[in-house]
Amino acid sequence: MHWGRSLQWQLLLLGAFFSLPDPAPAQTRYSVPEDREPGSFVGDLAKELGVDVRSLAARNLRLVSEGGREYFQVNLASGVLLVNEKLDREALCGLSATCSLHLQLVLENPLQLHRVEVDILDVNDNAPKFPKQEVSLEISEVASPGTRLPLEVAEDPDMGSNSISTYQLSPSDYFALSISVRGDGVKMPEIVLERSLDREKVAAHHLTLTALDGGNPVRSGTAQITIHILDANDHSPVCEPPISTIYLEENLPVGTLVTKVNVTDLDEGPNGEVEYSFKASNNAPDKFPRQFSLDPLTGEIRTKALLDFEESSAYEITVRARDKGSPAMEGHCNLRVELVDVNDNSPEIVLTSVSSPVQENAPLGTVIALIAAKDSDSGENGQVHLHITKDLPFKLVTSFKGHYSVVTDGPLDREKAAGYNITVRATDSGSPQHSTQKTIFLQIADVNDNAPRFSSPSYTAHVQENTLPGTSIFSVSASDPDVGGSSKLSYSIVDHGGQDLPLSTFFHINQENGTIYTLQALDYEQEKVFQVPVEVKDAGSPPLSSTAIVHLFVLDQNDNAPTIIYPSVPEGSAFQQAVPASAEPGYLVTKIVAVDADSGHNAWLSYLLQESSEPCPFSVEQYSGEIRVTQTLRELSLSHRLVVLVQDNGTPSLSASVTLLIPLEENSLQDFAKSMELPKSQSRASSLTLYLIISLVAISLVVCAMLAILGAKCLKASPGAMGWPNIFCCRRTGHEPTTYFRGQLKPGLGGTGLVSQAQCYKSCLSPMSDQGDFLFIKPFSHSSTGESMAAFEQVGSTLASPCDGQAQPNTDWRFSQAQRPGTSGSQNGEEGGAWPNNQFDTEMLQAMIMASANEAADGNSTLGGGTGTMGLSAR
Repeated sequence: MHWGRSLQWQLLLLGAFFSLPDPAPAQTRYSVPEDREPGSFVGDLAKELGVDVRSLAARNLRLVSEGGREYFQVNLASGVLLVNEKLDREALCGLSATCSLHLQLVLENPLQLHRVEVDILDVNDNAPKFPKQEVSLEISEVASPGTRLPLEVAEDPDMGSNSISTYQLSPSDYFALSISVRGDGVKMPEIVLERSLDREKVAAHHLTLTALDGGNPVRSGTAQITIHILDANDHSPVCEPPISTIYLEENLPVGTLVTKVNVTDLDEGPNGEVEYSFKASNNAPDKFPRQFSLDPLTGEIRTKALLDFEESSAYEITVRARDKGSPAMEGHCNLRVELVDVNDNSPEIVLTSVSSPVQENAPLGTVIALIAAKDSDSGENGQVHLHITKDLPFKLVTSFKGHYSVVTDGPLDREKAAGYNITVRATDSGSPQHSTQKTIFLQIADVNDNAPRFSSPSYTAHVQENTLPGTSIFSVSASDPDVGGSSKLSYSIVDHGGQDLPLSTFFHINQENGTIYTLQALDYEQEKVFQVPVEVKDAGSPPLSSTAIVHLFVLDQNDNAPTIIYPSVPEGSAFQQAVPASAEPGYLVTKIVAVDADSGHNAWLSYLLQESSEPCPFSVEQYSGEIRVTQTLRELSLSHRLVVLVQDNGTPSLSASVTLLIPLEENSLQDFAKSMELPKSQSRASSLTLYLIISLVAISLVVCAMLAILGAKCLKASPGAMGWPNIFCCRRTGHEPTTYFRGQLKPGLGGTGLVSQAQCYKSCLSPMSDQGDFLFIKPFSHSSTGESMAAFEQVGSTLASPCDGQAQPNTDWRFSQAQRPGTSGSQNGEEGGAWPNNQFDTEMLQAMIMASANEAADGNSTLGGGTGTMGLSAR
């Protein structure tokens, strides 16, 4: 649309122009540099035309450009001509020397036409540029100085002084720049050779050609010129080194590379390609070609046949090297091949004598073997050196030249190594070395130098009491690293005399397999633990032995029936205990006290009344043995007969019984506590209680003083079972056991109260614990149930020596009703008290019973609680 309107306006203007009678043509000329920014000032049209600026808009001033491009515009407000579009002279006019743009200026009312011509002035806005940025030229290395190499000219679209002004060449020792001018004024650059070239020194020259224009500032363009030097065959092949000596070992395999001829030719291409050939020698023209081959292309010389030093010790070889230039040039290489005698014989080892086996206690320096070594070669190849395996207790000793002895160099131990493979290696001094080796097997004879060892230094075993004689109870095992008779073991039991009876009366051990058998039935009540030393001895000479301890624990069986110690009546008789007729329910009639020689659950006792067809107004406490009135008594003439059964907790359960006759009396209320002179309550016997308190205080002071004295003597004595303090301790030196005092109580008859029996116990560490966390006690002497019963007879009233005799506390003290002796063992006041879990718990409880019996004197100890008491075992 724009171009259409412009064309219409041009046609109208032409029509108007030709229709005018006498147009007054006018032309204005301006000049403006190229590359001016849009809006740049070109000229003042209103001034040049003589037109009022204010009338330009009214006269509809229009500007028409040739070609339709609006490079200029008129500011109607100021009447000046401005650049409308950036001008590029090279784009508008190319290489033309002048560049102008023609404009038509049209004014209406009246219609006027003016011609405006704008000259576009050149600006140095283009740098010279070569057609190729990298130029490659060639010149022969034999070219003479003055040879010219023409170059392409650079181009610069600018004109006049802004075009190319001159050329420059980077500095060079061989080339210079020459500039010539053509008829059209164009400057032509050329490179001129100034001195002779040598391609072998410099194969190519790199130069930089720069074109400069005459503008301000000056602009330039560059081109990289590489001049390659063409080779000429002006060098002959050269051998490096020209003469060389090569040493070869004889007997090399055929085809072995002897050497590669090192030839260089500084020329290139065919001028530097070299071919190799043998040149016959005047002395031996046909000798070395039979032994060696030559590769004509690589120059490698290889063996063609086996070389023999004895046939010829050296060869002289001449190699011809010829290039392919024109004319061809050649060089020569002289080689001397000398053969080296090789070590082709291995050493020989001769074993003269071997002494095997050898005792493991053989002294150092004992000769094991005699060896000789030889080599058929001569010189260094025949010098032989012998070595034996390292890290073995042996060494080589030179007897005389070529003869050696193998001797011991350290202790031998058959248990670590039953034999040795001694490798003797013979090596000569040749190059390369040859060696031979021979292995000597040396057997080590055993010596009884190891004692047999048990698998453990101590063992723990358990056996039930009353086990039949001949029963296998335990087996020990030992091992001996020796062999033969030195490892044949026999077992025996060692009697140290520490027991009352020799161990050989109880046990027997199988000498061959270490199995221990019983010789008689064991009685837990007599001996609870045995320490059986077992010795193992080998059959060596001299025999060696070691010892282990077997801690044999006897497990209790229920083989003892309970024994009723109160009331004590002959067998078949009855015990009579009168009860007031006015006794109320709960009245304590008497208390049955029984003991059991067994231990653990087998010694826990329970009491019950034998069933009767007649109603019985009495009951017996199951665990304490207390007989009490359960209902009101009415008939005075009636006498009650009770049969009390005492049963243990063993399997099967054993029992004992006692018969009680209970007649009724009319006297005042009197219970069992009064008959035994035990105060029942403070209200009834306050004076007796006062006396009892005074007695207990006095006894306590005496006991405390004794304990302080004994504690000072015992120093750091071990605590008793279950942490209860010990009444007495006997401290011995070394590993002697520590003895403890243990009291046993029995109720007396006719108000004699309870007495105690002193017995010595020794403490033993349980073999089941290395730290000694469990302590058990056992008596020094074996006491039967009968002996225990006899111990309840009354003895002296003061404490005597701890182990040599028996002593009893003062009999002035009495138990309260809640403190009377009960069953053998411990239970609290609840009817459903729990039994101990195992035999060791029972042992500890019984130890607590002993301590409780001794503390009962101060009236403060009731281990069993308010309703039950601790019974005592005869053990």
